[in-house]
Amino acid sequence: MWPTTQLRIASVPLDLEGLLSELSGRSDEWGGLPPEAMIGHVNLRVANLAEAESFYASVLGFDIIARYESQALFVSAGGYHGHVGLNTWDGVDAPPPPSGSIGLRYFDVRLPNTVELDRVTKQVRDAGVTLEETPAGVLVHDPCANALLLTTSAHVMTPTQKGLSDERG
Repeated sequence: MWPTTQLRIASVPLDLEGLLSELSGRSDEWGGLPPEAMIGHVNLRVANLAEAESFYASVLGFDIIARYESQALFVSAGGYHGHVGLNTWDGVDAPPPPSGSIGLRYFDVRLPNTVELDRVTKQVRDAGVTLEETPAGVLVHDPCANALLLTTSAHVMTPTQKGLSDERG
């Protein structure tokens, strides 16, 4: 899919007014994605690309798929073209958002089975990364405070069932 290891992208401004107009006249409250929903790619802001690369590639075992100069890195598993995009577009060494702010609370990394979950959990422990075992899986934070829930496809649960905090941090 990638002709080279260089990424070709275009940045197009978001039509925020048009997007928000889609909500006009609606009163139903969005309760989140269905638990079985699969998102193929997530972009994360990081403060230090080298630290993020070490965590996602060396600790978690993702493959490096592409780089965008010294600003972004794309990693994936199983030959996919990019599960996680990591970028410093908010600034190198930018602090993480404050606890309780609006944003991504966590994202699931669904491993194929419990053998793989145990293997990756051991790698995280061996790297000295703090983790929290929950009924839904293993919660870890990358060096930039992004939260990941390591889980298996067998543990598909709603956020309420997972018992994880509604707040960032």
